[in-house]
Amino acid sequence: MVKRSRIVAFFILVITVFSLIGTTSSGIVKDIKLGLDLQGGFEVLYQVKTEDGSKVTEDVLKNTVSALTKRIDVLGVNEPIISIEGKDRIRVQLAGVKDQNQAREILSTSAKLSFRDYNDKEMMTGKDLKEGGAKQSFDSENRPVVEVTLKDPKKFKKVTEQISSMPAPTNVLAIWLDFEEGKDSLQKPETQDNLVSAPRVSQVFNQDTVLITGGFTVKEAQNLANMLKAGALPVDLKEIYSTSVGAKFGEQALHDTIFAGVVGIAAVFLFMLFFYRFPGLIATITLSAYIYLILLIFDWMNATLTLPGIAALILGVGMAVDSNVITYERIKEEIRIGRSIKSANKNGNKTSFVTIIDANLTTLIAAGVMFYFGTSSVKGFATMLIISIIMGIFTNVFVTRLLLALCVQSGLLDKRPGWFGVKKKDIHPIHKSVDVLSLPTKFDRIDFVSKRKIFYTISSIITIIGIIFLIVFKLNLSIDFTSGTRLEITADKPLTTQQVEKELDHLKINKEDVVLSGDKNEVAVVRTQDVLDKAEILKVKDYFKDKYGHEPNISAVSPTVGKELAKNAFKSVLIASLGIILYVSIRFEWRMGLPAVIALLHDAFVIITIFSVLRLEVDLNFIAAILTIIGYSINDTIVTFDRVRENMQKKRKIKTVKELEEVVNVSTRQTMVRTVNTILTVLITVIALVIFGSESIFTFAIALLIGLVVGAYSSVFIATQLWLDFKIKELKKKGVLITHVEKKKRTDEAQV
Repeated sequence: MVKRSRIVAFFILVITVFSLIGTTSSGIVKDIKLGLDLQGGFEVLYQVKTEDGSKVTEDVLKNTVSALTKRIDVLGVNEPIISIEGKDRIRVQLAGVKDQNQAREILSTSAKLSFRDYNDKEMMTGKDLKEGGAKQSFDSENRPVVEVTLKDPKKFKKVTEQISSMPAPTNVLAIWLDFEEGKDSLQKPETQDNLVSAPRVSQVFNQDTVLITGGFTVKEAQNLANMLKAGALPVDLKEIYSTSVGAKFGEQALHDTIFAGVVGIAAVFLFMLFFYRFPGLIATITLSAYIYLILLIFDWMNATLTLPGIAALILGVGMAVDSNVITYERIKEEIRIGRSIKSANKNGNKTSFVTIIDANLTTLIAAGVMFYFGTSSVKGFATMLIISIIMGIFTNVFVTRLLLALCVQSGLLDKRPGWFGVKKKDIHPIHKSVDVLSLPTKFDRIDFVSKRKIFYTISSIITIIGIIFLIVFKLNLSIDFTSGTRLEITADKPLTTQQVEKELDHLKINKEDVVLSGDKNEVAVVRTQDVLDKAEILKVKDYFKDKYGHEPNISAVSPTVGKELAKNAFKSVLIASLGIILYVSIRFEWRMGLPAVIALLHDAFVIITIFSVLRLEVDLNFIAAILTIIGYSINDTIVTFDRVRENMQKKRKIKTVKELEEVVNVSTRQTMVRTVNTILTVLITVIALVIFGSESIFTFAIALLIGLVVGAYSSVFIATQLWLDFKIKELKKKGVLITHVEKKKRTDEAQV
C-alpha cells in the first residue's frame, strides 16, 4: 500500500528547495566577491623595511597596513584584501580596480614630502602638514595644484624669510617627494625624477596654506593630494611578488569557466539519470542543492572566489557524485541478493556510510595541507575544495537519504527494482541465502591478482623512463619557482613572434621565450629571467595598452619568493602523504597505509614525467592539481580497501594464499563499477574544463585529467596488490597461511 503522505512530503521538500534556489540564488551570486583573476586587478607582496634598518615589529606592520588602507580608500576599491604574512611581509589584493597603474603608484610611493633649499638642506617635511590637510585645487590661472594646510604658519614664515634672503638663482624652495640622500639633488637635472616643483621665493609668507604646483594634470594633482592626505608610509616597501590581470581577460576567463562548469555538470546529471534511474534523479536534485549551499556558505564567509575556486566547485560536483555512487551501488547489491527495496535501502545506506567518511576525510587532509601552505589562488582553490567536501558529505548523508527514504518508505518503489537500475533476472531469491561476497560482476573474468607482477614491472619501467626523461628534459618550471617575469599580451588581431620580439626589444626587455596562443594567435606569452620592478611594469602596461588596447597580464616573482614557493610545494606533498598514511594506518592497518602512499607517489611521479615530456608549464596551480589527485586517488583506494576488510571479516579465517588472493580479486571486482563510474563523473567535469575552460587553468585541468586516470590504475593494480603481498608475508610469518603447493604437499603426506 502506497503511503501518499510520504509522497506529498517528498514533493513539498523538493518544491521548497527549488523555490529557495530560484528566488535567492541570483542575489547570492551577485554578492559573491570575485577575485582579481575574474574581474581584473592586481596582487602584490611587499617586503617591509624600516628606514633606519631596525627590526620590523608587529606594530610597524600594523601601522603600515593602516596607512595602505587609507590610500586604498581613496581609490574606491570595494573590499580590498590586505594581510600580514610572516615577520616582514604584507600582501595586497585589489580586485576590480579600474586604473591599475594609478593604484600601484599610490600604494607603493612612500609619499615622504620634504621642502629643501638650493643646497638640498631639509627645511620642512610632511610632518609639518595637518593630518588630512591636503586637497586638489586650482590656482588663479585655473591650473591644477595641490593645496596643503600647515600646522605652524610661523615655521613657514621663518623658512621663507631664510630662502628669500638668498641671492638668485639660489632663492628656491624645492618640494620633493621621496627625496633620496646622495642620489637626488636640485643641482643635478638628471637626478630630479622625485622633484615635484622648485618655486622661487622672493617674499616672506605668513599663512597656513601652501599651493604646490608642478605642471600637474587634474588626475596627477588628485593622486598627490590623496597620498599626502593618507600620510607617508612609515616604512619602505619592496615588491618581491606581483601579478596583474586585465579586466577583459578576467571577464573572459569567468565566462569560459562558468560555461565549462554548466556543460560538465549537465553531463554528470545525465549520466546519473541514465545509470541509476530514480536514485539518479534524487542525486540531481541534491547536487543542485549542493551547488547552491556551497555558494551560500562562500557568500556568508565573505570569501573571494577565484578561477581555481570555480574549478574546485566544478570538480567538487564530480566528487560529490562519488558518495552517491558508493551508496547506490551498495543498495543495488542488496537488491540483487533478494532483499526488499526497503531493506536494501536501509542496509545499503548503513554499509556505505563509513566508506564515504573515510574516503572524504583523506581528501580533506590534502585540501587542509593545501590551504595551510598555499598562497592566493591555491588557498582559494583549497577553501572551495574543503567546503565542497564537507557539503558533499552533508547532502549525501542527510538530504539524499531523506528524499530517497521518503519514496522508499511510501511503498511507491516496492517491487520496482528497475527504478534502481537492477534487472529482475539478476535478483537472487532471498531463500537461497546468497551474500554480497558471492554476487557475480561484469569483471569476473578478470584475474587482477595473477597479473600483479606484470603491472609492477610496467610501473617500474615507467618510473625508470621517467627518471631518465626528468634528467634529460627537466621540468618546465614557471616563474613561480624559478623567479622572473611573465607577460601575457593580448591583441584583437593575430600576433607574430617577430612582432612581439620587436616590441620587447624596444622596451629593452630580455625575453627568454615567446609563445603564441589563442584561437587566432592573438595572445603572446613572454617569459624573462629578469624581475621587472614597479616602474618597468607600469611602463610595459602603458605601452601595450596604447599599442593593442588591452592591458597585459604581468606576474613578477623574486628569487627569494620563488625558492619559498618551491619549498612549500615540496612540504605540501610530503605532509599530505604522511597525513594520509597515518590516517589509513589508524583506520585500517599500516600494510594498507604504506601501499596507498606508494600508489600516490607513483601517480604524482607519472604526472610530473608527462609534464616534463610534453613541456607543459609547472606552476602553483599544478601543485594544487597534484594535491587534489593525491586526495582523490586515496579516496578510490580506500573504497577498495574497505571492501577488502569487509570480505576478510566474512571469511573469518584465511588458511591459504589462494583464499587471500580470492578476497582481493572479489573485492576489486565488486568495487570496479564504482571505480569506473566515479572516475567517469569526475572526468566529465575535468574534460569540460580542458575543452571549454579558461586557458589560465588549462595545465591545471590537464594535470587533473592525467592524474584521475593514473590514480584509478594505481588504486586497482598497485595499492591493493601491494597490500596482498604484504599480507601474505605477514600471515606466513605468523604460520597461519600456507601456499597452494604446501597445502597439496600436506594432503599427500596425510594420505601416505
